[in-house]
Amino acid sequence: MNNNKTILGIDPGTNIMGYGLIKKTNSKIEFIFLDVVILKNFKDHNLKLKKIFETTNDIIKRFNPDELAIEAPFFGKNPQSMLKLGRAQGAAMIAGVINNLPMTEYAPKKIKLSITGDGNSSKEKVSGMLMNMLKIKEKPKFLDATDGLAAAVCHALQRNVIVKKTSSWKDYIMKNPKRVN
Repeated sequence: MNNNKTILGIDPGTNIMGYGLIKKTNSKIEFIFLDVVILKNFKDHNLKLKKIFETTNDIIKRFNPDELAIEAPFFGKNPQSMLKLGRAQGAAMIAGVINNLPMTEYAPKKIKLSITGDGNSSKEKVSGMLMNMLKIKEKPKFLDATDGLAAAVCHALQRNVIVKKTSSWKDYIMKNPKRVN
């Protein structure tokens, strides 16, 4: 069994798509890269979807991940927004499908719970935890980038991976193993 995997995490959005990559080796998670795709300048929704697909495909070609973790659209007050987010997610997923990447979808609360221990955590708290866990020195300009990274880390943690040198997180997992799985 290969214990060395690169995981791409994506936070799909119609204005900003965040993504991050990690490398999981046995019980260690290492930060590789994170960034965002700015979509605000595209007025036509179909052009946004095309850009999401093309960019995700380019990211896959550039980093050659082994797996894809993607945040599911959340049910909000506006059904139109949820539909648009679902389409954005679908565009990213198709890039994964055509590249034969195994993919897993995670609810936003599950991602937050796996990173902070609280499914209602703020984007700022998730970002702070990831920066600490993965020793990221520079705060990203957009929190959507760490949201994408959080999907990748969530996926790695679902496979019983514990981030090294994060005793407070490790202590949490040991005390609450069922909340993470």
